Amino acid sequence: MNKNIIVLVVDGQGGGIGKQFIEKLRKEVPNVYIRALGTNSTATNKMVKAGANDGATGENAIVVNAYKSHIIVGVLGIVMPNSILGELTPKMAEAISSSEALKVLIPIQKCGVKVAFGEDVKPVSVYIDKAVEIVKNELVSNL
Repeated sequence: MNKNIIVLVVDGQGGGIGKQFIEKLRKEVPNVYIRALGTNSTATNKMVKAGANDGATGENAIVVNAYKSHIIVGVLGIVMPNSILGELTPKMAEAISSSEALKVLIPIQKCGVKVAFGEDVKPVSVYIDKAVEIVKNELVSNL
């Protein structure tokens, strides 16, 4: 396992999108180091059970680890203060946005932002698959 490259997965509420992403990435790239960071313990626990190497919860964990990771994955709202029903604090959004890590954002229409997809909006699972592909390609090019 390469601990030099850290994929940070940030999720809130029930942690379902982070869970799906981690399960799929783990199948595609079994040796990647995945750190799950939840805005709440339910999200963190669900992502750790899905296969993350470790996890932590809350604002400080997200702020500190945003700068220690190479790739940050989450829904579009992780770069927007007060999103995810207020669970994503301004400090969290700033740390994630300011991090030099590659940000792979999964578009969902629940963060108070509408992404101009056109008429063919896909199910979130399609965007999770695309996020896994992006991260996998990034990992392959950096190993």
